[in-house]
Amino acid sequence: MIAAALNIAFAFVALALALTAWRLLMGPEPTDRVLAIDTLYINTVALVILLGLRLGSSLLFEAALVIAMLGFVSTVALARF
Repeated sequence: MIAAALNIAFAFVALALALTAWRLLMGPEPTDRVLAIDTLYINTVALVILLGLRLGSSLLFEAALVIAMLGFVSTVALARF
């Protein structure tokens, strides 16, 4: 049951990544692109956490934490501009 839920979650996160990448490439304004980058790192954190659940590795949870911290810092830096 958990394996099926993880597969569905992987599919939805992959779809979210694809749609966000499309917005990043086709965004009409720079603010759309900045928001797409912010959403990409959130989706990447979700994907790494799901992979950590699937593999049962705590190292991937630490990697997700590092990605989240770097994403927060980059969001603050981009918001300043």
